[in-house]
Amino acid sequence: MFTQQPLREPREPATMLRISKLIACWIVVAALFTSADAADTQSSVLVYGAASLTNVLDEIGTNYTHETGQAIKFSYGSSSALAKQIEAGAKAAIFFSADSEWMDYLEHRGAIDNNSRRNLLGNELVLVAPTESKVQLKIASRFALAAVLGSGRLAIGDPDSVPAGKYARAALTTLGVWNDVADKLVRADNVRTALTFVDRAEVPLGIVYETDALVDSKVRIVDRFPANTHAPIVYPVALTGSATPAAAKFIAYLHGTTAQIVYKKYGFTILP
Repeated sequence: MFTQQPLREPREPATMLRISKLIACWIVVAALFTSADAADTQSSVLVYGAASLTNVLDEIGTNYTHETGQAIKFSYGSSSALAKQIEAGAKAAIFFSADSEWMDYLEHRGAIDNNSRRNLLGNELVLVAPTESKVQLKIASRFALAAVLGSGRLAIGDPDSVPAGKYARAALTTLGVWNDVADKLVRADNVRTALTFVDRAEVPLGIVYETDALVDSKVRIVDRFPANTHAPIVYPVALTGSATPAAAKFIAYLHGTTAQIVYKKYGFTILP
């Protein structure tokens, strides 16, 4: 009597087995290289920037990513707060400050690459009011700022730490009106917050950079402060101790002609 034996799965020839293993190895190696390339491209460069640079750096960063595929991330705030975060170990690769003092602060602590430091931009200080405000005021020695404020308040960056606020205090002191308004201040944590108080008509007047006023349709410039009433407004930029080769490439782009077109678009002065 014939008994049917159970079917057995055919054995894979040794050659086929070796080929399969080789193909699997190639796939793993290719995946590793692809992953490494993707990580190199997608690993973002973190830039700490003064709040007044928000719009201009956002546009430059978008342009750079479109051109190169390199992701750029920004964290904005008062230069003082950002500098202290970097001192405390924040992994920002680039610091773009609104004044020299806070860049000096990090330089003295060995937190930036001194060779990469450069004064890149300039700005102006302006007095602003809500767009619908009828306030007319000419900035001059002993001008009637306190009288125009009345029971209202003046929004500025905190003059004890925020660069825009320090410039504002210096200008008002030079003009002889600081003591008249020192108790009428809204001290903002950065210049964009001061701008927001005016934008929302929560205060009748504020002091911000000209570039801030130009990007907000809900405020208007009442007058500009004479340049000789305060120290020059300078924006230095530098690599930090956490900088990577990708950060060095982006800071070079920040210095280039393509970025300069965007700076000018937003009203910044390009320093020589």
